[in-house]
Amino acid sequence: MSRKHQHKDRQKTAVVAFKVEEELAALLDKLPNKSEFIRRAIAAQLGTACPLCNGRGVVPRGVHDHYAPLIEQFKQRGCELCGESLKVPLDAGQLSEEDRERLEQFFLGGPLYCDACYASVPPCDDCGWHVAPEKVADHLRKEHCD
Repeated sequence: MSRKHQHKDRQKTAVVAFKVEEELAALLDKLPNKSEFIRRAIAAQLGTACPLCNGRGVVPRGVHDHYAPLIEQFKQRGCELCGESLKVPLDAGQLSEEDRERLEQFFLGGPLYCDACYASVPPCDDCGWHVAPEKVADHLRKEHCD
């Protein structure tokens, strides 16, 4: 059964509300189905605990000191289209306004593109992620089907 059919079979009976910044609210309003997006984002976050702290948010000092140089070493990643080296911040709070949408896509598991490639790659009609044409079939299979 497809993911869409599974969601239709389950009745949603509870409403959850939370406050967000104006910019995030505007971004969510642009999505074709923001409730579905929020449900998927929450499920993805809950299923992805930090490998260092196991989701607790803290690590012992020795563990921090051991892994800090590795984290610093791997703050760079190449654009998935052109290979340009990009600095990847450790959390969304470090994002500038102009980088927020592009890097939040990466933080949520999507492809990472430089500014130029991101602007040149069309967004997915279902989720809004920018996906290179040669990767669309794989994206649809991984993100929109079971």
